[in-house]
Amino acid sequence: MSEKKGMEALEIGMVESFSKTVTEADVYAFAGITGDFYGVHVDEEFAKKTRYGTRIAHGALLVGFISTVMAKMSSKIPPPGGVSYRYDVKFTAPVKFGDTVTTSLEAIEKNMEKREIIFQASSTNQRGEKVLEGRTVLKVL
Repeated sequence: MSEKKGMEALEIGMVESFSKTVTEADVYAFAGITGDFYGVHVDEEFAKKTRYGTRIAHGALLVGFISTVMAKMSSKIPPPGGVSYRYDVKFTAPVKFGDTVTTSLEAIEKNMEKREIIFQASSTNQRGEKVLEGRTVLKVL
């Protein structure tokens, strides 16, 4: 049996996931890397006055979790692999410090002409609440 090549290595319905407990250190490191020190993320007194009542993780950190799962998917494609290049997501609930987020991608569509694989993206917390939903696209190189 021959090894699958390129886009054939990923099949519709394939699922990968990644789980991470979001800590205060994670949020501060992310703020330092990106320069986003908005109070809802790093200032508890400010955050107490918001509808969340406490500090929350940056939404872009959750997009980073999608990137982590995309790397797992890309590693299944023989070299040179693929790169993610589009994210269309909606944040549906806040991620608070101490929440464990599980991010999953499911391959839902292939466009052979464009060499793209489209994934349904979903993130949930430890209570099963959806905190992110959307789609992302892998471009096969």
